[in-house]
Amino acid sequence: MITVEKKDGHKIKISHVIQETTNRQLDLYLFVPGELGLNPNILSEDEFYHTALIGKRTYYSDVNHLPLVHSRLASRGKLSTEQYRLSLSLYAYQYALALEETVQQLLDDKAERTLEEVSEVADLALRILKRLRRNVPSDKKLHKYYENIDNYLSWYTEQRCLALIAHLPRSSDYPEIKSLLIEICENEAAHRLEHDYNSSRATQDPTRMSNKMRLLRRLIEYPVTMKEQTMELGQNTKKIVTGFAAGFVMIFVTLMLIKARGVLGDITASFILVLSFIYAAREVFKDDLKTILWRWVRKGKPKWRKQFFDANSNRLIGRQLEWLEYTSYNDLAEEIKKKRKHKVSQREETILHYKSTTRMSTTKFMTGYEQSRESLQLDLRVISKMMEKGSQRVYQLNDGQVSKESVEKRHLINLITKETDEDNTVRIQRWKIIVNRSKIVDIEAID
Repeated sequence: MITVEKKDGHKIKISHVIQETTNRQLDLYLFVPGELGLNPNILSEDEFYHTALIGKRTYYSDVNHLPLVHSRLASRGKLSTEQYRLSLSLYAYQYALALEETVQQLLDDKAERTLEEVSEVADLALRILKRLRRNVPSDKKLHKYYENIDNYLSWYTEQRCLALIAHLPRSSDYPEIKSLLIEICENEAAHRLEHDYNSSRATQDPTRMSNKMRLLRRLIEYPVTMKEQTMELGQNTKKIVTGFAAGFVMIFVTLMLIKARGVLGDITASFILVLSFIYAAREVFKDDLKTILWRWVRKGKPKWRKQFFDANSNRLIGRQLEWLEYTSYNDLAEEIKKKRKHKVSQREETILHYKSTTRMSTTKFMTGYEQSRESLQLDLRVISKMMEKGSQRVYQLNDGQVSKESVEKRHLINLITKETDEDNTVRIQRWKIIVNRSKIVDIEAID
C-alpha cells in the first residue's frame, strides 16, 4: 500500500513497501490544472525528472532484529561488525519512520486526542528505546556506533513529543497529555546529559544541534540505503537518428542544388541567394525531422535505467526501468479514468505519467531481509512557479452590510497511484493535493 505525506514546502513523500516479490510496477498520474499552462515546451520530461523526482530505496523488515541479541553475537565473534551495524541501523531507521508517521497521523486529523491514544504511542516508543538500551556492546567500535544511534533516537523522540505538545488541539485531556510528554522529554534530555553525548556548546545552540543530528540521521540511513546508479537510455539510438535525419535531408538539399545550378547556370548573385535559402531550410527541417523520428522511435520505451547495489557488499541486487511522459485523458486506461471521474474541467488538465518497473533479487539481500521500501520525493516547486502571486477578494453580505475578505489563491492537483504486483494484483489510490504558491496546504486521500 502506498502512503503520501507532505513535507516541508512543496515536497511530497510517496512511500511503498515491496513485499516478498521480485517484480513490481508503479504508475503515478499527476493531474495539473490547465489554467497553469504546463506543457512540454515550458517543462520537459527530462527537466521534471531531474529536478522534481528524487528516489531512495532501503531495506525493510517486519521482524525486529533486536540489537541486544546481535550485540551478544558480535561480542562472541559470531556476528561481524558490518552485520551488527546494519541490524542496528535498520532497527533505528524503522523506529524513526514509525514514530514520524504516527505523530503525523495524530496531528494531521486536527482532532482532539485522548490521553489513552497518546499514552499508547508514548509507551511503545519508550519500550523500543528500552529494548535498544538493554545491552550496550563492549567492543569500542560497536559502542561508538551504538552511542551515535542512541543519541539521535533520544533527541528525535524528544522532538516528536515536543511537536505533539505544540500542535495538539487543547482538549480536556491536554493537561495530562502535556505532563506525560514533558516527562518523557526531560528524561531523554537527562539521558543524553548523563552519557555526555553532546557538548554544552552544541546543546545550547539549536542550529548546531540540528545539523549534528542531521548527520547522525545520515549515519543511520547509510547501511540500509541501497546505492543507485542511473543511466539514460537511448544514447546510441539518438546518434543514429541524428545521422539518419542529417543524411536524409542532405539528399534533398543535393538534388535542389543540382536543380538550381541547372536553372541558374553559373555562380551568380541569384544562385548564392537560392543557395542560402536551401541551407537555411536544411537546418530547420533537419532539427524537425530529428525530433519527429526521435519521438517515434522512443515512444513507449523506458528513458532511464537504475541499478541498485548493496551499500555494504556492493553487490548488484536490483534493476529498475523508468518512464516519464505527458499524456492525454483519452490515452489513459479505463480504470484510471474511472478513478479520476470524467468531468468537463478535466479535459483541460495536463497529465504527467511516471512509470517504473522494478526487479529485485531478494536472494542477494542481507540475511533476514526480503523486502525493500521505496521513497519518492516529488517536488512541486517547478509547478508552483506558474501560479499567480497575491490573493483575491471575496465579498459577503452580512445583515445588510457588504464585507470583503482577501483569500489566497489555491489550486487542486490530483495524484493517482497504481501498483501492479508480480501476480497481477492491482491497487489504485487517489489523493487531492491543495497547493498555493508558497506551500502544500493539505493532502486528502479519496476513497
